[in-house]
Amino acid sequence: MKKLLSLTALGLALSLGLSVHAADEKAAPTKQQSKMATCNADEKAKTLKGDERKAFMKECLSVNKQEQQQTKMKTCNADEKAKTLKGDERKAFMSECLKTK
Repeated sequence: MKKLLSLTALGLALSLGLSVHAADEKAAPTKQQSKMATCNADEKAKTLKGDERKAFMKECLSVNKQEQQQTKMKTCNADEKAKTLKGDERKAFMSECLKTK
């Protein structure tokens, strides 16, 4: 009888442990995982192989580059000219603005 209770308790403990572990795996992706997904989705990443791909991914994942791009976007979006333009004119302005800043 003791053996049966011990095995039942062990089985219950293992099943609870697996449930908790499975729930942890379904948690939201980390910041690094999100960056990896973004960099992998980039068209350039899809065409590169070997060392070129490694170099691209390293640069893409660097925090500094991401922050610089976000700062550029905020600056260009805050520009009065960007606020008045629509459609293709806005796209052209934003493209040029992001290249120069």
